[in-house]
Amino acid sequence: MTSRAQASELIVEQEEALAILRLNRPERLNALGGEMLPALDREVRRLAADPAVRAIMITGQGRAFCAGGDIGSMGGERDLERSRAGMRAVHAWLKALWSSEKLVITAVNGAAAGGGFGLALLGDVVLASSAAFFKAGFTDLGVAADYGLAFTLPRAVGSLRAAEILFSDRRVTAQEALDIGMVSRLIPAADFEAEALAFARKLAAAPRGAQITKRLLRLGEAQTFAGFLAAEADGQAEAFQSRDFAEGVAAFREKRAPRFRGE
Repeated sequence: MTSRAQASELIVEQEEALAILRLNRPERLNALGGEMLPALDREVRRLAADPAVRAIMITGQGRAFCAGGDIGSMGGERDLERSRAGMRAVHAWLKALWSSEKLVITAVNGAAAGGGFGLALLGDVVLASSAAFFKAGFTDLGVAADYGLAFTLPRAVGSLRAAEILFSDRRVTAQEALDIGMVSRLIPAADFEAEALAFARKLAAAPRGAQITKRLLRLGEAQTFAGFLAAEADGQAEAFQSRDFAEGVAAFREKRAPRFRGE
């Protein structure tokens, strides 16, 4: 079953366990502004709490993934507390996306700049079209990196390379992004939509153990090794008790493809 809803600037599609969020301001290169931000806040939180959803894919409509903040609407805010409150409102749904055990795929179909660059790296898997490129843009604008980019980029490429990319504001091509470990897979532009969807559908059909693995990946970034192993023991024990594990064993013995339900 496929359902589709459109809040003008955000298209939401659901195919059973896969939810697809399409940023839909193509005339503004999907800049983060207008109705899009409250729609993202609402839909990300809803999907993160929906037990029927096992994977979320985020992509852009048109030739860009996301050009970052809507610069044309910036510059008028001089109140520190209002600025802080605005960022915290964004952070609420970013944290929901990052901490959710749903498998998150960002499908970067074109330019990813500023906050769009940050949004792209919030994926557990980052798929890049050969037509994509990445550009921080914060230094040239006179602001600090946001959308979590100063947190996620060093974890992907190392602190020295991340600093160079952030401070220089240079363009990073899709091929370089693959070479330095910033994206998971590079897909030819002509095949991007079909291959990205096929990959997302595969993750949406993954067993409960995949979600536990995501939890462990997150813990591994902050834990000591001993603390991580304790969490691993708990997580693997949980996976061993799942119906999906029983199905995986049965499928292996019966020499057939498993039919996982995320349970």
